[in-house]
Amino acid sequence: MTAPLSNGDLSSSDLAARFQDAFGSAPEGIWQAPGRVNLIGEHTDYNDGFVLPFAIDRTARVAVRVRPDSTVRLLSTYGDQGVTTADTATLDGSRAKGWTKYPLGVMWALQERGIAVPGLDLLLDSNVPLGAGLSSSHAIECAVISALNELTGAGLKDEEMVLATQRAENDFVGAPTGIMDQSASLRGAKDQAVFLDCRDQSVRLVPFETEPAGLVLLVIDTKVSHSHADGGYASRRASCELGAEVLGVKALRDVGVEDLDEAGGLLDEVTFRRVRHVVTENDRVLQTVELLGTSGPGAIGPLLDASHRSMRDDFEISCPELDLAVEISRTSGAIGARMTGGGFGGAAIALTPVAAERQVRTAVEQAFSRAGYRKPDIFTVTPAAGAMRLV
Repeated sequence: MTAPLSNGDLSSSDLAARFQDAFGSAPEGIWQAPGRVNLIGEHTDYNDGFVLPFAIDRTARVAVRVRPDSTVRLLSTYGDQGVTTADTATLDGSRAKGWTKYPLGVMWALQERGIAVPGLDLLLDSNVPLGAGLSSSHAIECAVISALNELTGAGLKDEEMVLATQRAENDFVGAPTGIMDQSASLRGAKDQAVFLDCRDQSVRLVPFETEPAGLVLLVIDTKVSHSHADGGYASRRASCELGAEVLGVKALRDVGVEDLDEAGGLLDEVTFRRVRHVVTENDRVLQTVELLGTSGPGAIGPLLDASHRSMRDDFEISCPELDLAVEISRTSGAIGARMTGGGFGGAAIALTPVAAERQVRTAVEQAFSRAGYRKPDIFTVTPAAGAMRLV
């Protein structure tokens, strides 16, 4: 019971055929959810702050069929791990491995909400790059919860599915993430960025169309894999919580740029720099939203640059490969560049004039080669629709 390997671009009919071959019957449906790029607003989400991601035109898709028993059978079209089997009565994050943690975590989180989750067969196909900071894991979770929301008749709203997948990440997978990635994947729209207030989950769609402005948004996957379930992410979150506690606020969202001078006298040097990143990053998100509405994407380059410097120097979540990608992009023609995602690896983005795209691509590849780094994967993304049922 194995499915042939895929590059993540199977058609719906081919995915259904692979499902039939693997599990012996047709799926009840196929659902997809996109990865995301965060245009700006990093590590602000779990501080009740502002973020500006958008869903991208790379997706995770799941073919699903409900079973008459409590058995769960999971299979993907990549890798050679074969079928993973579990039971809905004994879901355990400590025993789940690899990508299967994400669908199993969603099932567990729905159970925790009092929703009866049946056994199922599931086949995953995805072309969201793994470990690149484009939220491949949340794309899987959002595709799965979209399927289960429909198949179980749970009737959850987008906001409720966001919180359920966050709980799966936090308490089943063990990654202390916020709500940004799920919100972009579930609530995204074509040619729009998702301006999200993480305190109340309110969303405003902001036009982000690069083509009319003569621009492309390049993603530079450094091939340095990262994980949110490790200590680096958790320690940054702990620093933010400490900063909020010392400053006497509910969350760093409640600290303004004008408060930083006073904060500097109350916090140790490392905690202050962590706080300064979050406070100034929130301000950069608000400035970016305003500029997109008044001047268009060609005006936001300096804010992208400032965001990267802040993540590199104050939050210390960059790495040499990301710094090189950003530096070379800027010196080769990009109007702004920054790392995107949780950090410690992953991808950078470079907002680039169409006329300079080839030059930027070539310069980054050559710089990585000279440095002895792995060849980066460089591609363009555009804002796409959020999670949906395909068939």
